[in-house]
Amino acid sequence: MISTLTLVLIGLVAVLHLYFLVLEMFLWTKPFGRKTFRLTPEMAEATKTLAANQGLYNGFLAAGLIWSLLADHGAFELRIFFLTCVIVAGLYGGATVGKKIFYIQALPALIALVLLHLPH
Repeated sequence: MISTLTLVLIGLVAVLHLYFLVLEMFLWTKPFGRKTFRLTPEMAEATKTLAANQGLYNGFLAAGLIWSLLADHGAFELRIFFLTCVIVAGLYGGATVGKKIFYIQALPALIALVLLHLPH
């Protein structure tokens, strides 16, 4: 049996990725998006297609995590797979863009993955 805390944390990781989707796909060139990512209006405009693509991928991660919470069969394996994908993305972003990405993206998923494997 999976603990409620583990399921809530997986849900939180999914919600974070839905938030990233909105930021990258819809708010990238808006004042809030530019402030969040420290972009000039020109840089935001020049990179909006790349950001939207990145947002779409974050949406897929969120969808997979939500699927893992709703699945009747294979839920454990789905959770492992999608949490691992989030961790890898967060490690890469943390190494190539900024350490803050590791703490915001990878660390919550890593904690959820560890909790998922603890006896309940």
